[in-house]
Amino acid sequence: MGLIAWLVLGLVAGAIAKILLPGRDPGGILGTTIIGIIGAFVGGWLSAQFLDRPIAKDFYDTATWVSALGGSLVLLIAYRLVFGNSRR
Repeated sequence: MGLIAWLVLGLVAGAIAKILLPGRDPGGILGTTIIGIIGAFVGGWLSAQFLDRPIAKDFYDTATWVSALGGSLVLLIAYRLVFGNSRR
């Protein structure tokens, strides 16, 4: 997959992560979007490095989407833990 495909995958994974973890984030929509993109890259890289799952060349590979979503969820949770929830 190319860089543009990973960016799109990150945007979608970030949106899904935001739906699964509702609430206000300290960075707003821009911060959540960036976290989604970074999470997609990190999830894909971790999957390729430690699970011996090569990054697919096909955009519609289920394992790639799951790893990107997992990376986005983990980063969004970590972001909320470090910077706090702005609901206060």
